[in-house]
Amino acid sequence: MFKSLYMVSAVMLMIGVIMTGCGAKQAANGDTVQVEYTGTLSDGTVFDSSAGREPLEFTLGAGQLIPGFEEAVLGMKVGEKKTVTIPPDEAYGPHVEGMTVELPREDLPGDKVPEIGDRLVVSRADGSQAIVSIVSVSDNVVVVDTNHPLAGKDLTFEIELLKIL
Repeated sequence: MFKSLYMVSAVMLMIGVIMTGCGAKQAANGDTVQVEYTGTLSDGTVFDSSAGREPLEFTLGAGQLIPGFEEAVLGMKVGEKKTVTIPPDEAYGPHVEGMTVELPREDLPGDKVPEIGDRLVVSRADGSQAIVSIVSVSDNVVVVDTNHPLAGKDLTFEIELLKIL
């Protein structure tokens, strides 16, 4: 009886290895992929997740995401899950001191009193938008930090490759 049970287990193990290892396409530059992900900071705070939304779809190598995320997905197979920690130089760069800008308080929307820590979306000269954080508030001026909110931080992502389109 035990001999038969052992043989069944060995067959099931072999099937598992064949199904996960052989012939599965790996994600490569130029592939459009769909992933589920959760991004956390070193203290465990979730800063972004696809949970409860459509999966994230992007083309590998097109520069649509931070370099470390794309690098993590390269070579993954459909159904594969991984956890990676991406350093600042492969994410949003270092936090650079002195990247502050003073904005006249009258230029801010009047419906909310600005507070330290609030984030604003501002338009750049080239028409693009950036998220900035308020670091100081006075009667006439609001000082904002123009570093990306995640600059200087290690980012940990749990990633599952759902599809290669």
